[in-house]
Amino acid sequence: MTTSTPGALLTARDLRKAYGPTLALDGAEFSIRPGEVVAVMGPSGSGKSTLLHCLAGIVSPDSGSITYAGRELTTMSDARRSALRRTDFGFVFQFGQLVPELTCVENVALPLRLNGSSRKDAARAALGWMERLEVDDLEAKRPGEVSGGQGQRVAVARALVTGPRLLFADEPTGALDSFNGERVMELLTQAARSTDAAVVLVTHETRVAAYSDREVVVRDGKSRDMERAV
Repeated sequence: MTTSTPGALLTARDLRKAYGPTLALDGAEFSIRPGEVVAVMGPSGSGKSTLLHCLAGIVSPDSGSITYAGRELTTMSDARRSALRRTDFGFVFQFGQLVPELTCVENVALPLRLNGSSRKDAARAALGWMERLEVDDLEAKRPGEVSGGQGQRVAVARALVTGPRLLFADEPTGALDSFNGERVMELLTQAARSTDAAVVLVTHETRVAAYSDREVVVRDGKSRDMERAV
């Protein structure tokens, strides 16, 4: 079995994944340390989103190894991977994916409620994170009543409210203008680093990747760590 890179929170080795005749990952590798922000870059169809989905345990690779906190992710049961996504992993998507019927504070509190927290405790924690993301004044509004930038900051608060060790952000500013995108990235990286959470940031924008500590470029299913590139 492949062992984890020393000091790494998550390590992936020789990942391969095909969808029919299409090879999405072809020996991709990846590692991230606690508190580190790593940008995964590449053109559309390069395999970067497939890599993220494999690292998060959403999709199983056809072969290869993914080690998280000393545990082999690829051999875990679906139930154990789902439990990790509720407790250890946080997610921010391009369009936020907030629940439209819930208020903003209820959206942020939702992961805690699903994990068994009381309504009062979950709301208190949610409001704390909303304040850090500068959207606490939106607590009673629904997603359809706020701007795109505000909604995405609510989504970041929701991703961080459970205290994840690893945050997956898939094109988190892709639906925002430059100003709102910059503010979301500033607050996201500040908040994650304040809790020592690692961030896997999938993006095709260099201005977004500039917030990372290093970059991994994915092309044709293969990865290249730019820190180690000659």
